[in-house]
Amino acid sequence: MDQTLSEFLHALCEEGRVHDVAEPDRLRHRSNLHPDSAAVLAMLTRAAGARSVLELGTSNGYSTLWLADAVRDTGGRVVTVDISADAHARAAANLRTVGLDTYVELLTADGSHVLAELPDAEVDVVFLDVRPKSLYGRWWPELSRVLRPGGLLVADNAVSHAEEVSDFLTAAWSSPAFETVTVPVGAGLFVAWRRR
Repeated sequence: MDQTLSEFLHALCEEGRVHDVAEPDRLRHRSNLHPDSAAVLAMLTRAAGARSVLELGTSNGYSTLWLADAVRDTGGRVVTVDISADAHARAAANLRTVGLDTYVELLTADGSHVLAELPDAEVDVVFLDVRPKSLYGRWWPELSRVLRPGGLLVADNAVSHAEEVSDFLTAAWSSPAFETVTVPVGAGLFVAWRRR
């Protein structure tokens, strides 16, 4: 990662933190991915050689920027989905500022609709960071369907919102198609690898 992007990400993370402290409505929080979690996500994306990345939950594009930088190295592309047009406007501006917009397609849509329309086993990495977190469990069948063998499903808040994501975690843990681990960084990063 170059210095310009690193400095921009640091400033964006701080802006999100300050915004969230001042904003009483939790649904309007940026809730950016913890920087350590973002670094792990980007490294996993690179290690997987991911060319097709699906991000569910864009917010201001903080994690999207990390993913875009990773796919710049792998020759891939990120499709990021958020139901908020305002969030996508912020994310698009941030991506343009650092020249990563060509690696990202922003879809303003319901994540469940996007998942339902995707073909089987064609996504290399899925990153899940939506609100409410209870959607993780509801989306499990589609999430596991769209992920290719050898692909990775990464979800934030596995520790911070453990009760809210318990259905999701149970489904992933009990699936013979996946190897799983919870990485204790940030709010808890859950990683599931789909067996080949």
